Amino acid sequence: MKKILSILALIFTFIQARSQDVDMATGMRSSGKIYVVVAVIGVIFLGLVMYLFSIDRRVKKLEKKD
Repeated sequence: MKKILSILALIFTFIQARSQDVDMATGMRSSGKIYVVVAVIGVIFLGLVMYLFSIDRRVKKLEKKD
């Protein structure tokens, strides 16, 4: 699980570094829409993390059962 989280952190860091020079981001930032985009991405990421942890707990219960 730690490997997955560290890989995701590296991917997001790379994406952030590459997206800093985009003109569209400047336009979205000036109109305030960038915050909506960031919030939606954050909610999706949080949902995926919660889903992965719930699957992990279920697998651990099944492993203990056998």
